[in-house]
Amino acid sequence: MTNKAKKVFFVSSSGGHLAQLKHLSKFIMNKYTISWVIEKNLSTQDLENEERVFFLKHQDRRMKGFLFVFIYNILKSLMILIKVRPDIVITAGAGAVIPICYMAKLLGSKIVFIESYAKINSPTLTGRFIYKIADEFYVQWEELLHYYPEAKFRGSIY
Repeated sequence: MTNKAKKVFFVSSSGGHLAQLKHLSKFIMNKYTISWVIEKNLSTQDLENEERVFFLKHQDRRMKGFLFVFIYNILKSLMILIKVRPDIVITAGAGAVIPICYMAKLLGSKIVFIESYAKINSPTLTGRFIYKIADEFYVQWEELLHYYPEAKFRGSIY
């Protein structure tokens, strides 16, 4: 299988998580077939007409009706995963990332997680869940190796 035939899935919530993955994607976009799964909101409107971009509903644990949006996103994510069948899932995000990574792992995808640049002294909720199943787990601050002893420190994405 050539690298271009390998399918990489970038999964992210919006904001800084997405900005980090966009930056990272520049380095591999010519080497692999890339698809995106992101939450749809004002900050992701610029991607609406792009190929291989799948949108989920924006979710926030504090919002009213969160459970219904969460279930909808899980079902939609499963349909997307079955359709695309990514070889690798790369994420630095929150939100719908946890169920996507677990489902992708069950479907045979490799999981790569990058802990948020904004977290210096404590782990994220998403990181704590994904650490258990990640094939590669990266932290952007050495201080986080205390929480993730098997993680790799490679510095910041930026």
